[in-house]
Amino acid sequence: MTKIPHKWIVLFAILLGTFTIILNNSMLNPGVPHLMDVFDADAVATGWVITIFMVTMGITMPLTGYLGDKFGKKNLYLFGLLLFVLGSILGSMSWNLSSLILFRGLQGIGGGFIMPLSLVFLFEVFEKRERGMAMGIWGIAAMMAPTIGPTLGGVIIELGTWQWLFLCNVPTGVLGLIFSSIYLKKSKPNKNITFDGSGFVTVTIGVGSVLFALGRISELAHLTNPVNISLIVIGFAALALFVKIENGKEQPLLDLSIFKIKPYTISIWIGIVSSISLFGGIFLIPLLVQNVYGYGAIMTGLVFLPSALLMGLCMTIGGRILDKRGPSGVVTTGLALSFTGTIMFGFISMETALWVLFALNALRGMGMGFSMMPSTTTGMNAIPEQMISRGSAMNNVLRQMSSALGIVFMSVYFEVRRAQVMGANGMSLEEASLQAITEGFIVISVLLLVSIPAGWVLGREVKKHDARQKSA
Repeated sequence: MTKIPHKWIVLFAILLGTFTIILNNSMLNPGVPHLMDVFDADAVATGWVITIFMVTMGITMPLTGYLGDKFGKKNLYLFGLLLFVLGSILGSMSWNLSSLILFRGLQGIGGGFIMPLSLVFLFEVFEKRERGMAMGIWGIAAMMAPTIGPTLGGVIIELGTWQWLFLCNVPTGVLGLIFSSIYLKKSKPNKNITFDGSGFVTVTIGVGSVLFALGRISELAHLTNPVNISLIVIGFAALALFVKIENGKEQPLLDLSIFKIKPYTISIWIGIVSSISLFGGIFLIPLLVQNVYGYGAIMTGLVFLPSALLMGLCMTIGGRILDKRGPSGVVTTGLALSFTGTIMFGFISMETALWVLFALNALRGMGMGFSMMPSTTTGMNAIPEQMISRGSAMNNVLRQMSSALGIVFMSVYFEVRRAQVMGANGMSLEEASLQAITEGFIVISVLLLVSIPAGWVLGREVKKHDARQKSA
C-alpha cells in the first residue's frame, strides 16, 4: 500500500479548518432574516451576527505573527481551531441574540488565528516549485466556500433548524483538530520576542473601526451617518499612526518593510482587486437572479455552482502553470478572463437567457481561479521565510477589508442608482434594478481592466527579485 506523503496530510488538515470557517460565515448570510424572527430582533441588531465575526477576525489577524513566534505556530493554530469549535457549540445553544453575537465573536477570534497560519504551514512543507499547486488546492476551499455557502445555508434553514448552521461545523472542526495535532510540525517558541503594544492598539482601533463601519453600511443613509463617518475617520487616522509607529520599531507587530518587496506588493494589489470583484459579484448576482428575473434561492445557488467548480479547477491548473512557467502568463490571463466575464454582465438585458448568466459567471470563476492564488503564492514566495506569518497576516487583513468594501460599495451604488433611474425614467422596479446591477458590473470591470498589466509586471519583478537573490 502506497504511503501518503506527509505534506499532503498537512494540506488536508489545514483544508478542514479553512473550509469550515469560510463556509460557516457565508452560510449564515441567508439565515439572518430567519434569526430576526427567532430572536424577535430588527435587521440592524441581527446584522451583528455577521459584523462581529468580520470585526473580531480582522483585529485578531495582525497578532498571529507575534503570538505564533511567542507560543509556537502549531499551538496557536490548535488554540484558534478549538476556539472556533467551542464558539460553534455554544452558538447552537444561544438563548438570546446577545449570547449568539458573543459566541460569533469567539468564532471570529479563532478564525483570525487560523487563516493566516494555514498558509504558513503550507509554505513549511511544500518547496517553492510545488507551492503553486498546493496553494491552488488550498484556494479551492478559500474561494469555493463563499459561493456555495449561501445555498447550503438556505437549505439548512428550509429543511432543518438554525442550530445546525453552527453544529455542522463541529465534525469537520474536531477532525481538523485531530489531524492538526498529529501532523503539523511543532515550532520552537521565541522567548526573546517583545510585544509591540502601541502597534497593537493602533492597528486594532484602525482595522476594527473600519470593518465595524463597513459592516454597518448597506444604504446611502448609512454612508452619511455621523457615527459611521467618525468610525472611518478614526480608523484611517489610527492606521496612519500605526504605519508611523511600525517604521520606527525594532520588533514591529507587522513589519511594513515587506512592502518594499515589489512582487509581494503587486500580489497584494491583485488580491484586493480580485476580492472586490468576487464579493461584489456575490452581492449583485443574487439580486439579478431573484429581483430581476424572478427565480428563487435554489436557482441562485445553481448559477454560482459552475463558477465555484471552475474556480477550483483553474486554481489547481493555475498553480501547476505557476510552478513551471512563472506568474506572467497565468495571472494576466486570469485577470483578462475576469474582466471579460464581468464587462459582459454589464450588457445583459431583461430578455437575456438564464444560461448566459451561468456562462458569464463561470468565465469570472475561471479568471479568478487563474489569478488569485497564483499571484498570492508568487508574492509570498518572494518574502523571507521568517516573515511568512506576518506577510500572510497582512494579506488576510487587506483581503478582509477589501471584501467588505466591495460589498458595501455595490450595495450603496445599487440602492442609490436604482432610485435615480426609477425617478428619472419611470422604469419598473425590475428594469431599474437591472440597470443598477449592470452598471455595478461595469464599475468592477474597469478596476479589473486597469489591473491586467499587473500580471505581466508581477512576472517581470519576480525575475528581477530572483536574479538579485542569486547574486547576493
